[in-house]
Amino acid sequence: MSRSVETVFGLHAVRALLTRHPERILRLRLASERDDPRLRELVELAKRHGRPVERVPAQGLKRQLGEAVHQGVVADIEALPAWTEDDLLSALTIAAQPLVLALDGVQDPHNLGACLRTADACGALAVMVPKDRSAQLNATVRKVAAGAAETTPVVAVTNLARSLGLLKSAGLWVVGADAEGAKPAQDVDMRGGTVLVLGAEGAGLRKLTRANCDYVVRLPQLGSVESLNVSVAAGMLLYEALRQRGTAPA
Repeated sequence: MSRSVETVFGLHAVRALLTRHPERILRLRLASERDDPRLRELVELAKRHGRPVERVPAQGLKRQLGEAVHQGVVADIEALPAWTEDDLLSALTIAAQPLVLALDGVQDPHNLGACLRTADACGALAVMVPKDRSAQLNATVRKVAAGAAETTPVVAVTNLARSLGLLKSAGLWVVGADAEGAKPAQDVDMRGGTVLVLGAEGAGLRKLTRANCDYVVRLPQLGSVESLNVSVAAGMLLYEALRQRGTAPA
């Protein structure tokens, strides 16, 4: 059975893999023009774990990755099996106070990566996204997530509204975020199993998604901007859930 191979680039993302999952790295390629302490650290980590390292011209990396900011560090890795909806539902049965982040059509991979990074920091079980008209897990997302893509599964679902209904049936409360939400986020109890739902950049929550929310909350805003960036809003909502659970970092 052939292995699925993915490309990861950037210092932080590759270092996270070498530290946490070195066995998944098939080949590490480093720009031959670069030699500094951070790159030498990667070489040392790769040698320690018996991972092959190649020095290649930076121009060759650019031909492969285009204008991506790879920082002269590229790894070919063995892909993890993607979580399915069934995997997520199974994980709920053994998770205490499960916290899931759902993104309703977020299309910018940088936003998905930033959301994934914060979800990991807040102990989220998974991040759920629609399969269509939404950013998916790729090399850019992995770089922005800075290692979080290796610890927090991204679950791509065919029908987000249906999946939210299944999570509700499993006992989770669904809390959507909107600037016009009926309640402040701090007034809704998120201490039990909770799904936090944020809408797409600009468009917000779709009508059917909103209909599956038990609550629609708003985040505090004192300035003049109409709405927050989706990754910022996700971070605020995730940390509000963490605060309520009494597990926010000191």
